[in-house]
Amino acid sequence: MKFTVAVTHEAPWYVARCLDVNEVSQGETVDGAVEKLRDALGLDFEGEVLPDSLEPPIITTVLLSA
Repeated sequence: MKFTVAVTHEAPWYVARCLDVNEVSQGETVDGAVEKLRDALGLDFEGEVLPDSLEPPIITTVLLSA
């Protein structure tokens, strides 16, 4: 199953957020944060039947005036 993940740097951590389901993790590196998120997703779906696919999230930006 493929999930969409966004990683942000929130010093001193890197925060990995799964955009398909409500799951967040953090680590000292990007790879560390993503690996912890992978582990958390694995635990969340342990014993569950995964859907064949997920509809990808819509990602956009919002502009605020100063």
